[in-house]
Amino acid sequence: MTQSKVADMPKVLNEVESKAMLKAAGIPVVDTRFARNMKEAVAISKELGFPVALKVMSAEVVHKSDAGGVKLRLENVSQVEKAYSAMMASVKVVYPKAKIDGVSVQRMARPGVEVIVGMSKDPQFGPVLMFGLGGILVELLKDVAFRIVPVAKFDAAEMIREIKGFPMLTGFRGSEPCDLGALEKLIVSVSNFVEKHPEVKELDLNPVFAYKDGVTAVDARVVLES
Repeated sequence: MTQSKVADMPKVLNEVESKAMLKAAGIPVVDTRFARNMKEAVAISKELGFPVALKVMSAEVVHKSDAGGVKLRLENVSQVEKAYSAMMASVKVVYPKAKIDGVSVQRMARPGVEVIVGMSKDPQFGPVLMFGLGGILVELLKDVAFRIVPVAKFDAAEMIREIKGFPMLTGFRGSEPCDLGALEKLIVSVSNFVEKHPEVKELDLNPVFAYKDGVTAVDARVVLES
């Protein structure tokens, strides 16, 4: 690959970098720290409080879960140590040449309704915001709504109500209704963030857990223009 082509490649921020950038903009994210080794992973787990989740950090490991690079609901130091060792061994089998930087450590968030908020740049219209049901459902159902940035509060309200899965957010079959106001605020905050940071090429918050009393992004990915 030529030097010019390398320079043209977008920069993908890791999970810790992405969340730090978003948190600074007032977007609610789960506190996530970087650990270079098992000892640091244990220390951070104690500091954050159990249960925690570990995720491998490597630009070359594309599908972390499929490679065994995600360990959830770790309840104590022993489980963190075993999970770290198992994760490293598993990832090396699937990605033998990958450079592994370490792991991210975050406290497990309480479960909620999973939604996604994302942004990509259209060649004609510029930044376009997306909202829909999150997790694996976004790939399975493709039940999403789009708006061109900037997105106002009434736009966000419409996006939420456009998706076919909207009943999931209003207390489907006796479940707790989600805080729609917090979801609207999140969408507008992401729109404002994108406007203030034109260097952002892509953005994904998936999943975002929606609760009856707020929202929080569990996973985040930010891609910058070269």
